[in-house]
Amino acid sequence: MPILSSRLPRYTGPHGVGAIDLEADCDGRVIGDVKLKGTDVPALKVDTVFFTLYYPASPESRKTIKPHLWVPRPISLTAAGYARFAHITNYLVDQIFTFFLWLLAGSIEIPAYVDVPVLASHENVAVRTSTGGSEATLVDTVDKFPVVVFSHGMAGMRTSYSQWCGELASRGFVVAAIEHRDGSGPGSMIRYSNGTERVLLHMNDNDLESDPPLTSDALKYQQLSLREAEMEETVRILSLLSSSADHGLSLHLSNPLHEGQALPSFEGRLDLTRTVIAGHSYGATGAMNALKDSPTPPFAGGIALDPGKGSGPLNTKIDVPLLVINSGSWTKNQRDFYGKPHFQAVKDIAQGVLDRGKAAWFLTLSGTAHPSCTDAPLIHRTILKLATGTTLNERVALKQYVDASVAFLQFVGDGVRRGVLKEEVNNPNGPLGKDRGEKDGKEVVPYEMWEGWQVHVAPP
Repeated sequence: MPILSSRLPRYTGPHGVGAIDLEADCDGRVIGDVKLKGTDVPALKVDTVFFTLYYPASPESRKTIKPHLWVPRPISLTAAGYARFAHITNYLVDQIFTFFLWLLAGSIEIPAYVDVPVLASHENVAVRTSTGGSEATLVDTVDKFPVVVFSHGMAGMRTSYSQWCGELASRGFVVAAIEHRDGSGPGSMIRYSNGTERVLLHMNDNDLESDPPLTSDALKYQQLSLREAEMEETVRILSLLSSSADHGLSLHLSNPLHEGQALPSFEGRLDLTRTVIAGHSYGATGAMNALKDSPTPPFAGGIALDPGKGSGPLNTKIDVPLLVINSGSWTKNQRDFYGKPHFQAVKDIAQGVLDRGKAAWFLTLSGTAHPSCTDAPLIHRTILKLATGTTLNERVALKQYVDASVAFLQFVGDGVRRGVLKEEVNNPNGPLGKDRGEKDGKEVVPYEMWEGWQVHVAPP
C-alpha cells in the first residue's frame, strides 16, 4: 500500500490491458558529434530501443506476474537522475532523493497485466442483462489494432503516462511508450541482449562537449534527432512483431528484461497503416518533428499534448491529420516563441495543416495544467493541485484527454468526427484576442473564467 500517495486507478475501457517491457538491440548509430565531457564516448547513440507495449487483452486476464512498478528499479538510478536535473548531485543528496522517491512513489504499481496474450479476434465478454446482472457473450473484436507510438516529456519516463496509454489500450489500441535515451529523462538502464548493462543518467549541458561548442538549440536538435531514430526503431520492431510469430519469439528470447512470451500472439494483429505518433511537451515537439521525416510506413497522424516552449522550433511541414491539445495553463501563460506568441505559432501550424487539405484541431482543456495528462496528479492529487492551481478534477481531466485522443484515432481510421472533434471553433484567439468568445451564444466570457473545451482551430 503506498504510504504518501494514491494507487493508480484501474483502466475503464471494455478490454483488459496487457503490458510488456521490451528492449531490443539496434544498429548503434551515432547522432551528431556531441560527446560525454572528458571522453571520446558519443553522448547520443542508439544502442537499443526500449518501450512498454500496452495492448488490449481479455477482460478475464489474471495477474500471474507481478505488475510493473511506476518508478523503475533501481530507484537509486532514477533518484540520482533527478538530483542531476536539479543541479545538486552528490552522494548524500542522491541518497536523500532515493529515500524520498521511495517514500512518495516507490510502491506504486501500474494496473496492467504483465505479459498476458493479446485480445483474440473473438472473445467472451461480460454483457449487462435487463435484470442488472451480466452474462458471458461471444463477440467479435478486431483482427488488427491501430498503433500509437508515444514520446515522453522532459524529465519524464516511459511510465509517466501509464494511465493515458493504458486507457487507450483498454479501448482497442496498441501503444508503445518509449523510454528515450537522449539524456532528457532522469535515468535509464540500457540492457543489451548479451547480458551487459550500461547506466545512463540525465545529461545537463555541462556534462557534454563538442567542437565547436553547441548552442542550446543545436543540442536539442540532436537530442530530438535521437528521439526520432528511436521512434523509427520502435516502428521497425512493431513491424517485425506483426509480421510473424517467429519474430515475436525471437524478440522474447533476446529481451534482456525476460518478458514477452505473449509476443508471438501479435502476428498479424497490428494495423501499422494507422500508426499515429504522439507525445507530451518535449515529446510533442519530437512527435511533430517526426511527421516531417516519417519512417516507412509513414505515420498516419499526430497527437501533440502541450507542444514544447523550450525545446526548439516546431515543425511546420505537417501533411497528415493533427490533434493539438493544450492544458489551460499552457495556453494561458504565453511567452515569445521565435518572434511570436507560442499560442499563435501552434495555431498557425494547425491552420497550415487545414490549408493543405488535411484535418487539424487545436484545443485547450480549461482548468488543467501541464502535468494533467500524466499520472502525477492521480498519485499526488493535493500536492499537484496546490502546485499547479488546477480547477478540473484530475480523473475528469484525464478522461477528457483520453476521449479526445480516441476520437482522433478513430477519425484517422474512418474519417468520422466524434465527441469534441465535432465542435466548431468557439475561441479562435485564446488568450491573445480582445473578444474571448461566447458562452451559450450570448455573453462574452473573460478568458480566466472559461470552462470546458476551447476550440481554436477545427475543420469547417
